[in-house]
Amino acid sequence: MPLTDVAARNAKPKEKPYRLADEKGMYLEIQPNGSKYWRLKYRIDGKEKLLALGVYPGTTLASARRQRDDARELIAAGTDPGKTKKAAKTAQASAAANTFEAVARRWHARGNPKKSWVPEYAEKIMRSLEVDVFPQIGDRQINDLRPPEILTMLRKIEARGTLETLKRVRQRVRDIFTFAIAEGLREFENPVVGLEKAVKTRQAEHYPALHARELPEFFIRLDAARLSMPIKHAARLTTLLFLRSSELRCARWQEIDLEAATWVIPGERDRSRGLLGMKMKRAHTVPLPRQAVEIFRELQAYSGERELVFPNRNNPTRPISDGTINSALRAMGYAAKQVSGHGFRATAASALAEMGFRKEVIDRQLSHQEQDQVLGAYVHQAEYLEERRAMMQQWADYLDSLQIGGKVLPIKRNTAE
Repeated sequence: MPLTDVAARNAKPKEKPYRLADEKGMYLEIQPNGSKYWRLKYRIDGKEKLLALGVYPGTTLASARRQRDDARELIAAGTDPGKTKKAAKTAQASAAANTFEAVARRWHARGNPKKSWVPEYAEKIMRSLEVDVFPQIGDRQINDLRPPEILTMLRKIEARGTLETLKRVRQRVRDIFTFAIAEGLREFENPVVGLEKAVKTRQAEHYPALHARELPEFFIRLDAARLSMPIKHAARLTTLLFLRSSELRCARWQEIDLEAATWVIPGERDRSRGLLGMKMKRAHTVPLPRQAVEIFRELQAYSGERELVFPNRNNPTRPISDGTINSALRAMGYAAKQVSGHGFRATAASALAEMGFRKEVIDRQLSHQEQDQVLGAYVHQAEYLEERRAMMQQWADYLDSLQIGGKVLPIKRNTAE
């Protein structure tokens, strides 16, 4: 006798599982906990098997019977419905695992094999994908995506005018496809390669910088600014040593030898704590002028017992933020378009060239990357340390001279010539 929906609904649990039979091998199995499962018993290739058809009442009696009839058609054709169902589940799981978003999240979890990401930067990368990429192509199979679809996504970012975001998103999506190809998840070429020519690119921008004639006013403003002693000293060291922000703010006392007036900045620091090393990933020796040594000695009273020269007030194991110097400049009354911390590198480079110092010596002090890699290897070996030491002292003395009565004094030619 066929099973009715009323009988299925009213079936009560017992101490042991039991079955209510329907027709053609299908039955409802009731568990002691009250759960009810549709099952189909069938034979194929001389073996008796069971096929799960769903859970009652989510799967109704009528729905279970339709699945039973479909399964019996497969059996009649010599196909095992259990294997067919398993293959479909496997294909579905594989498809879900190989969407662009799923692959991108695995790429992100793996991180950069060449250098670790600090947590804040890793979050920033994922946030950019969640905002600009996943809503557009996240649910697409990574093997199915083609250049026109990627270009459509990139042009939506381009239309906003955020060209730096466009560049970064394009690079990240390119890296995700490279990862997918390496993992055997994509049979075709990287669809991002070449698209940089189809979208706008950001023109190189120079960091706003002060001219030497504006430095006397800078020092007057710095003295008058309501800034803490460490931040004022960080600003002074920025002008004296013209390092990149990360190289200065992540300084550790163990790197600095005040007796030898030398600071060796390592290629890498502890990125997990936000400590960044040299941009070029190789150690850089900074000869310290007398004025810089004096500043560091004053800073020892503030942070000499800690690892970091400029510890973060909220978490001393981490450095001050990368926007600290620029925030200090704003507090001094400078607009962002007038000057940035990075701009002091240009200020110093221009003045030192006018003083007559050789370009290669200035570039070595700036730790600029040599475009010619072969030449760069030789330039790196040529530290020009003694020339740079004399240059840094002359630069520091020049900055001192600018503060005499707030007058701009003429740049003196290199006395070592």
